Amino acid sequence: MPLRLLQFKPGIVKDITEYSAGKNGPYWIDCDKVRFRNGYPTKIGGWEKEELYSVTPSDETDYNTEETLQGISRRVVSWRAITDQEDYIAVGTSSHLYVIKNEVVYDITPLRATAALTDPFATDGTTTVTVTDASHGAEDGDYVVFDSATAVGGIPADTLNRKRGYQITYVDANTYTIQSPTAATSTATGGGSTNANYLIGLLSGLGTVTAAPASGWSSGAWGAETWDTPRTVSGGLITEISQWSINLWGEDVLATVRNNAMYYWDLSGGTNTRAVLVSSLGGATSVPTNTRLTQISFPDRHWIAAGTVPYGGSDIDPMQVRWSDQEDFADWAPTATNTAGDQRLEVGTRVVSLLPTRDEMFISTDEAVYGMTFVGPPFTFSFRLLGTACGAAGKNVMFNIDSRVFWMGENNFFMYDGALREMNCPVQYFVYDRLNKSQFDKAFVAHNNQFDEISWFYVSTDNTDINDPEPDSYVTYNYREDAWSIGTLDRTCWSDAFGSRTVPFAFDVNGEMYNHETGTDDNGSAMTAYIESSPMEIDMTGETLMMVDKIIPNLTLSGSADVTVTTRKYPSDTGITKGPFTITPTTTKISMRARGRQMKFKVESDDLGDSWSFGDFRVNTRTDGMR
Repeated sequence: MPLRLLQFKPGIVKDITEYSAGKNGPYWIDCDKVRFRNGYPTKIGGWEKEELYSVTPSDETDYNTEETLQGISRRVVSWRAITDQEDYIAVGTSSHLYVIKNEVVYDITPLRATAALTDPFATDGTTTVTVTDASHGAEDGDYVVFDSATAVGGIPADTLNRKRGYQITYVDANTYTIQSPTAATSTATGGGSTNANYLIGLLSGLGTVTAAPASGWSSGAWGAETWDTPRTVSGGLITEISQWSINLWGEDVLATVRNNAMYYWDLSGGTNTRAVLVSSLGGATSVPTNTRLTQISFPDRHWIAAGTVPYGGSDIDPMQVRWSDQEDFADWAPTATNTAGDQRLEVGTRVVSLLPTRDEMFISTDEAVYGMTFVGPPFTFSFRLLGTACGAAGKNVMFNIDSRVFWMGENNFFMYDGALREMNCPVQYFVYDRLNKSQFDKAFVAHNNQFDEISWFYVSTDNTDINDPEPDSYVTYNYREDAWSIGTLDRTCWSDAFGSRTVPFAFDVNGEMYNHETGTDDNGSAMTAYIESSPMEIDMTGETLMMVDKIIPNLTLSGSADVTVTTRKYPSDTGITKGPFTITPTTTKISMRARGRQMKFKVESDDLGDSWSFGDFRVNTRTDGMR
């Protein structure tokens, strides 16, 4: 018989049976680390870790101390500054706010308090250092940074004064412990005149890595405070993870801790300065004390606060929207001579996400989406309900591209381009059936402009970390080819290429930064990538048993790849698998013998330097019998 051409439609289909995917396509049914280009599957690019550094306390020109970000990175914003034409990256983690410039990490987390101490350190010959500070006000897990301390107990001054500071272990209201990276050599007390700089922490909305359900009687660490007295944590139990809104005001940063305060970082003050409360700035008026999330409207330049304290109020209304005066992010008091104002939304229980688009601010509550449009005086903004039962699943799951908004809902994916509709997603049930919905808040969207891809990273039920699971899987939509793919990868936030950065970059759970679409490997290790087809009828009708005795591969290949073939007599058969057969750039054919009515195959690579792009395979078949 003549050679049979095998052609599959682009995209992964998992929400119907494998046999149906073969009859209706045929389609691809599974993959990992594969994308579609021009209708054909291709292994994605690799990634390499970028080394980050911090300065040495005693030498501000020494950048040789390797650094990782503390806390789980949740939000990243990139920009090129006007004054020095340098590229900057702002990263908000579960515990810190950072700025990265030229691979150097600067901690700009706001301070809660400072204290001037005398000989506060006590060592005992181990790595544990006890710090005495009367009424320090710190919670277990908060952070402190020391400066001007002198060596004590064999621990060098540079170690005590390190830029990354220390995480606090609460002892009592007047003492806490920290862990030195090097052990003390003796029992001693000292440190001289030391400044303790306490970063904002639990009381300011930071420090919650994983949201926990209400815990009934009391909260917090066992034994951390006095029995039968009120807890010091204000505002009730925390039910959401710590998140940042990071907005750019020109080349400066406006940052908001979810359900808490709003901060400002002025680039002109230098990279060694910290963000400060907006309410502390000169001329600040009626700045909201607590806000769920913020965004800058375009092109009118108002700072939008959603889920905030109403003007003149004291408690958060999770459906309240307020905005500052135009071109003045610190003036929030509505007057006859400015454009500050407010509006309460009605459909939903809380605002979940904000996204600026070309024409309006896109607002999602947990139940609906709104359009917020600048109309000028006297109302400043108009609000229109765009749709219901379509709320975003989390804070960071919406993306705007080419005047289209895409987002992950609680049960499906949505798109708005003037009309709102559910996206036709052939992997919808696969994703949502394995998505850990209690961790929706950790899901985030990632754009890869080079390949026209929008990906959503999420925590799957396959994650083995039962305490603090982080995103381990992704689903990708190629909006140019209208094709979906799936895969596994542990990342917590992502930025597309910008400025001098020609490739996307992302952070993992360990605070490491990776440049993507770089090479073909997993940071120097082999990357496993595969794609599997649906079973397709060998003789078109599906009635005749056929013998397959030759496969002619068609791949653009570097390195090698393995091809596995499975044939079936009936759709519910487990099938007979032949292979894997290793192919290289010089492989012209694969000789084999396999009998069945349907055939599927899988292409996989797992060696260093492997990369491949699929073409059209052909197989040689002939009619065969049962024996």
